[in-house]
Amino acid sequence: MAPKADRHTHKTVADNRKARFHYEIVDTFEAGIALTGTEVKSLRSGKATIGEAHAGPSGEELFLYNAYIPEYLQANRFNHEPRRPRKLLLHRREIDKLLGASQRDGFTVVPLRIFFNDRGRAKVELALGRGKKLHDKREAEKQRDWDRERGRLLRDKG
Repeated sequence: MAPKADRHTHKTVADNRKARFHYEIVDTFEAGIALTGTEVKSLRSGKATIGEAHAGPSGEELFLYNAYIPEYLQANRFNHEPRRPRKLLLHRREIDKLLGASQRDGFTVVPLRIFFNDRGRAKVELALGRGKKLHDKREAEKQRDWDRERGRLLRDKG
């Protein structure tokens, strides 16, 4: 019998690496995305980017804006628009929490990564974040540099 796969094996498609630098992450959520067939095929090739993407309301729903999923080359006329708004699939309670925090408390809903879960479904990891000030970013950079230097010193000492 084959060994069971690890429960948290996810194939990351797109990663927003600068989000943790620009935002102080308070809470994370996992949301599904309403995609067309060509978008899923394009995501599986792994060329999507979410560096400039953000999530925002449209009525009572939450949408992912400005995420770039390139056109699938083998789909001639049935292709999708690369930067179209995509509906995020969350429970009503989670949507209310995200919308309330972003409208009242000055938080921003930022996508951290797009991945395929163990069932093969495309998901987005959303984060509720507060924008960092310039001095916070400098402090984080100093801490990161010191951690790197400390690792070098400890490794060299043996």
